[in-house]
Amino acid sequence: GETSLGDGTRVAKTEPRVALLGDVDELNASLGAVLALAPGPEVAETLSLAQHDLFDLGGALCFPGMAVLKEGHVARIDAAAAALNAGLPPLKEFVLPGGSPLLASLHVARTLCRRVERGAVAFFAVAPGGEHAIAYLNRLSDFLFIAARFEARRTGVQEVLWQKAKSVGGQ
Repeated sequence: GETSLGDGTRVAKTEPRVALLGDVDELNASLGAVLALAPGPEVAETLSLAQHDLFDLGGALCFPGMAVLKEGHVARIDAAAAALNAGLPPLKEFVLPGGSPLLASLHVARTLCRRVERGAVAFFAVAPGGEHAIAYLNRLSDFLFIAARFEARRTGVQEVLWQKAKSVGGQ
């Protein structure tokens, strides 16, 4: 029922810090699964860097009081998202996860990232110093959504769009 942090402190496996560490690790593994599906170089490079950033985040969480992420992490993911988004048409409908294994995996990673962000918001509400980590996770989830749209266009796969007429509520 206990585990050791990087500084040797023993904590319960139910500790919010340990839960957040596990969620960050799961997100990192999800990015690895996306990379195994061979996205284009624009997406792959950013995802590879994001895996390193998430490993840094997990490492920092293992050492209470250690700086988590920096403004430069946020700026880098912001720039990558803007670069991919620049050539995409504006959205007119909601995009549903799917279309291809690569696109679906990017959306799964996006939803995992949102869960990690929620956990980080809760954790850092009582353990200050995580504002850049929270911002980074928010921007990473944006990047993953944009990357799914970018990859759909790059690979010629039609995005799956929500259609009001197919919803019971839309009839």
